[in-house]
Amino acid sequence: MAKDASTSVDFWFDPLCPWAWITSRWILEVEKLRPIDVRWHVMSLAVLNEDKDIPEGYRRMLADAWGPVRVCIAAEQKYGPEVLGRLYTELGTRRHHDKQKFDRELLEASLTAAGLDPALASAAESAEYDDALRASHKDGIDRVGQEVGTPVIEVEGHAFFGPVVTPIPRGEAAVKLFDGVLAVAGTDGFFELKRTRTRDPIFD
Repeated sequence: MAKDASTSVDFWFDPLCPWAWITSRWILEVEKLRPIDVRWHVMSLAVLNEDKDIPEGYRRMLADAWGPVRVCIAAEQKYGPEVLGRLYTELGTRRHHDKQKFDRELLEASLTAAGLDPALASAAESAEYDDALRASHKDGIDRVGQEVGTPVIEVEGHAFFGPVVTPIPRGEAAVKLFDGVLAVAGTDGFFELKRTRTRDPIFD
């Protein structure tokens, strides 16, 4: 590959997840400094956990997770996958920074700010897009297995869950993490590094 050639990074997200949001802002930091091309895809925590034994409070929260991902799929089908990145940014900013609920008002405002038809907010209440949502989710999760969550990233043929990090690495720190992730993900037989989280998500 030529030195200045762009490397594709596929990124599966659920707008509900604060950890995926932080990771997505990290990869955009990397994009400023490295020739990478981030391609966005939708996955669903609701789909991932629908058959699992999870706490009732978490299950109630996931009931609200269907709307945003359905809207993302509807936008992707109408406009193409290239709109997902900016729609995710609008959704995530309102949710994670402004602490708004994923209601009709937030969905319409996010679509409008992303230059998309706000009427697509109606998709949140429709199962019309669920087959496509499940297919997008399966595409990402099949690359890493069922024991993970969001985000899922694939680069240079190596897929992994995470990185889970807070606060958002910026500048050269973002690139340093990217290089480290590529190094371990590309190591034959490497599967996991993990430690207990001791901080809540920091979005600054």
